[in-house]
Amino acid sequence: MDWIEVRVHVGADAEEAVCYLLQSHGAEGTAIYDSAVLRKEWDTPFGEWYTLSQEDYPAEGVWISAYFPKSVYPDGLAEKLEKEIRGLSRFGLNPEPAQVMTRRLAEESWEQAWKAYYKPLRVTSRLTVKPRWETYHPESSTEAVIELDPGMAFGTGTHPTTILSMQLLEQWLQPGAQVVDVGCGSGILSIAAAKLGAAKVTALDLDPVAVEKAQENVDLNGESHRIAVRQNDLLHGFNGEADLVVANILAEIIVKLVPDLRRVLERQGTFLASGIIREKEEVVAEALQQHGFQVVETLRDGDWVALAART
Repeated sequence: MDWIEVRVHVGADAEEAVCYLLQSHGAEGTAIYDSAVLRKEWDTPFGEWYTLSQEDYPAEGVWISAYFPKSVYPDGLAEKLEKEIRGLSRFGLNPEPAQVMTRRLAEESWEQAWKAYYKPLRVTSRLTVKPRWETYHPESSTEAVIELDPGMAFGTGTHPTTILSMQLLEQWLQPGAQVVDVGCGSGILSIAAAKLGAAKVTALDLDPVAVEKAQENVDLNGESHRIAVRQNDLLHGFNGEADLVVANILAEIIVKLVPDLRRVLERQGTFLASGIIREKEEVVAEALQQHGFQVVETLRDGDWVALAART
């Protein structure tokens, strides 16, 4: 099968919105090339395997590559996408330069492209993320390995927002905790929570494709006995209770989520929020304060911010 690769160049804060647009138009996989990774020090045992080339990343912002089967790729989609992406500015996002490019790929080329850029990565002191086709042996008995199949949904473990989320999970999650993962994407944070000792994890996402692929990754990691994956719009209608809620989503969506948090979190519960662009940090912090939460820790990585807040 031949594929059409649609590559979009946008500002970092528009990344998740653009990924959603691409998937809503029928993309069957996405890859994100964030210029921030060129300035990051990676903790990986694979040495030159993980040497990054500047030619593979934009000088600023992110490239988002989406893949469509050529047989169903509609004429005029690139032009339609560019118009929709530029329209994201009305939501306070920066879509510039909003460039959309396309090229044709053979299926073998796509598969090899994934494998070239996705290697095992030590994300925190206790968590390593690896693709399922790579062989990796933990360096200690305390290291947990998360297996993922990339390209399925958002969250492969290499994006700063995901890394910050896992760093906060490692610090704030208590063994035996009840956890809710809002906007679970690929399920990586739910799996991380289970690997770190959560007794029960509820993984929620509005996108049915994300729910399906999250379940596949949960099964791949043998965590289906502790993780329940459900389609749900944020916390609307969710009646369970939790010790910890984690959400790696856009700042604007986090603000909408905050009013429901007190209902779900147990007394002295913890909320971990990531996916926040630096310019929106104060907006999220103020929303949390207005609803009785105190920010107790802030982590930053380039333009991205993650917060831990408690009641």
